[in-house]
Amino acid sequence: MPSASLRVLAVIPPMTQLNTPYPSTAYLTGFLRSRAIDAVQEDLALALVLRLLSPAGLDAIRARAEALPKKRRTPLVQGFLDHFARYRYTIGPTIAFLQGRDPTLAHRIASRTFLPEGPRFDVLDAYLDPDDPDGGDPLAWAFGALGLADRARHLATLYLNELADLLREAVDARFEFVRYAESLAMSQPTFEPLAAALAAPPTLVDAYLNELALEAVSRHAPQVVLVSTPFPGSVYGAFRIARAIKARHPAVVTVLGGGFVNTELRELAEPRVFDDFDYVTLDDGERPLLALLEHLQGKRERARLVRTFVRDADGAVRYLDCAEPDVPFAEIGTPTWDGLPLERYLSVLDMLNPMHRLWSDGRWNKLTVAHGCYWKKCSFCDTSLDYIGRYDGAAASVLVDRIEAIIAETGQSGFHFVDEAAPPKALRALAEELLRRGVAISWWGNIRFEKSFTPELCRLLADSGCIAVSGGLEVASDRLLKLMKKGVSVEQVARVTHAFSEAGVLVHAYLMYGFPTQTVHDTVDALEYVRQLFAAGCIQSGFFHRFACTVHSPVGKNPEEFGVTLVPLPKVTFANNDIAFIDPTGVDHDRLGKALNKALYNYMHGIGLEADVRQWFDERVPRPRVGRRFIAQALQVGEL
Repeated sequence: MPSASLRVLAVIPPMTQLNTPYPSTAYLTGFLRSRAIDAVQEDLALALVLRLLSPAGLDAIRARAEALPKKRRTPLVQGFLDHFARYRYTIGPTIAFLQGRDPTLAHRIASRTFLPEGPRFDVLDAYLDPDDPDGGDPLAWAFGALGLADRARHLATLYLNELADLLREAVDARFEFVRYAESLAMSQPTFEPLAAALAAPPTLVDAYLNELALEAVSRHAPQVVLVSTPFPGSVYGAFRIARAIKARHPAVVTVLGGGFVNTELRELAEPRVFDDFDYVTLDDGERPLLALLEHLQGKRERARLVRTFVRDADGAVRYLDCAEPDVPFAEIGTPTWDGLPLERYLSVLDMLNPMHRLWSDGRWNKLTVAHGCYWKKCSFCDTSLDYIGRYDGAAASVLVDRIEAIIAETGQSGFHFVDEAAPPKALRALAEELLRRGVAISWWGNIRFEKSFTPELCRLLADSGCIAVSGGLEVASDRLLKLMKKGVSVEQVARVTHAFSEAGVLVHAYLMYGFPTQTVHDTVDALEYVRQLFAAGCIQSGFFHRFACTVHSPVGKNPEEFGVTLVPLPKVTFANNDIAFIDPTGVDHDRLGKALNKALYNYMHGIGLEADVRQWFDERVPRPRVGRRFIAQALQVGEL
């Protein structure tokens, strides 16, 4: 395709987020424009949701629901059909409300007489306090008498989630708002499940996505389409988009990249992928794209592509890597959201937790303080991959230049720094530069709870606009933290989190269970530490997740160092990431996980903070070995 100029369209496939664009296309579009390349972008994930959740979309859903045999109609499906007129009447105004275009509708939504209410709303009964003489308002504890807008947004979110349930039961069982057909791609060693789904008759969701992809190509007339695929739950949508484009516009070059590809397709050997995509690129896209565009313009031989999979004439998959240096982080340009309909994103309020709402409520400008992780030692992390292992920063002046340009473009001053772990020195310099220039923003991001975050630095960050931080406490056990190579101790985490909390910054802790050699007693001890951290006001939010071993982590590469044995993998021609392992402790971590999450939910609501942690477990567990005042004493020592 020799050409003096190429137009590049970058698209976000479903599903990612409802409240803000996934930033990969903004990064790539900004970079390509900085190199005088004609680049545009579209969020097809948002477009798909808005087409489904419209009066015409509900008409189409009803037609599918009515076509179901009556014995296959669930109570939710039948309820939708019975009250369809109300659903159709309310969908447009509710979407407008969640987009911030019609805030006065909050009064009607909050009254609970406007929206149709199905099974999702039953959860509200769990909030009723039978001992409350003013009972009858199940959300009073969360929103009080004046939290009208938030109350309405929560109810509207329940309504949307119910429509997603309906879509799964009547239209497409794979549909979710933040992931679509995830199981078809996640750690799937072969392409077979995805190939079978793509060959099946299209659902309504598929048909709409095909239409949207072709409409985007018609609008922009690109020669190259980049499909940025961050998660397993966006892979099926990515292939649907590429297949629709190839069927109508076979000359358009399609390119697959993104976080899922970088993590799971490093051993790609499946030729059928290239029926839909002409090229598959790994790791940061800037250098591979520059090389690919030069190749398409006839300025570079194919053999000199960078980190790119291709299919040869004989059908074999080949990996080409001319091994040119990456574009320095300071030179990647400023992300741009030009072309993305920022006013159409949906601010939803799902979980009634102040930290969780940051992920789903409000539109945040996503920006990176530095590339990679400055620590890159944690044994559970994919430290061998470029997005973590290659650390590269930029001067604070460059970062604030980007921040000012983004505010000027979007009119919004909220920033989510999406680093693996933002470096303390870089954050200090950034805060000082923001204050020096008088740039007022609100920001939050991920950090390591390391001792560099002194009370003085925490106050400085808060003054610069920091409203929340999240960080990995993982397993609250010094033995396991040392095995993980986290480089922190429980006492240190307590002091750092307390310093942030004292500065008025919300603190969220990532927590883990099921790490190799973790015993039941370790788990009970960890929960006791977490209880004390909540009770002392060190953390206000947390989330327990089950440890997963990946092939790119130190545990996956050297399991013997962690006392486990890996389960042999089948032959891999497609995705490869999670790997099963045998832990000699034989602990039933899934059962323990239920207790951990139940306890954490209550702690976040101030419930059970003085109770014995053993009460949360269904079976008998040992008494914690942790002193009841361990965290309080650690904080006292930190003040000396």
